[in-house]
Amino acid sequence: MLIAQLTDTHIRAKGQLAYGCVDTAGFLKAAVAHLNGMPHQPEAVLITGDLAETGTEEEYAHFCDLVAPLKAPILPIPGNHDDRDTFARMLRPMAPMLPKSGDLSYAVDIGGLRLLLIDSMVPGQAHGDIGDDRLAWLDRQLSVQPVMPALVALHHPPFDTGIAKMDAHSCRNAPALEAVLLRHSHVLATICGHVHRTVLTTFAGKAASIAPSPAHAIELSLRPDAPLEFRLEPPGMHLHAWTPGAGSGRLITHHVPIGTFSGPHPFFEPGGRPVG
Repeated sequence: MLIAQLTDTHIRAKGQLAYGCVDTAGFLKAAVAHLNGMPHQPEAVLITGDLAETGTEEEYAHFCDLVAPLKAPILPIPGNHDDRDTFARMLRPMAPMLPKSGDLSYAVDIGGLRLLLIDSMVPGQAHGDIGDDRLAWLDRQLSVQPVMPALVALHHPPFDTGIAKMDAHSCRNAPALEAVLLRHSHVLATICGHVHRTVLTTFAGKAASIAPSPAHAIELSLRPDAPLEFRLEPPGMHLHAWTPGAGSGRLITHHVPIGTFSGPHPFFEPGGRPVG
């Protein structure tokens, strides 16, 4: 089973660029076309926050128009650039599992896999947090299906990346989140957004990853005093492939560049002789 992950689309109102030079709408349109053209369609497309740049109704309307052609359903959660109430009101027609208001965390079961999508935003702040209420909700949701493999998704990563200016705005209360996840051995991985580039590590003893943006990337500078900057690197997304099996099965995460590239080219001629 395939679950695609887009994140940090930062859509502006129609005709507007992000940061004066990033055509985030054009990048998202290309990502949708790429997903629709995949020979094996994902069961769902997780969109892990910062769907809009400033959280206005016009931006969400534009976002919805751009993702409407997707063949797979969307599972969105908010990030620090989003407005929680406007997000819920504008996205629920496309994602009816979203709560109507308040904390926008929710759970979805798809094909033997439980997806736990956590609202980590703190209104008016760049950093994230998971308070006691959300931790209790997560613990209950993981306990409802104590053997069903689970994938936990949130916008803000609960671990540092070495990019200091982004780490200052990561998810606080991470030790408490880790303690909850350690109680549930059926959690496969924790997946995030926010940092606009692929990052791989472990958290709570399991795989953890950050997906890239389909638009701009945060500059990879590991100096503690580095300014927060972005670069127009090749856009990308993540594709999470889950195979049922012993225990919780196996989850494999692929980094997928978005675009048209030369190929595929054969290694062998029809008779089996190597090309060239």
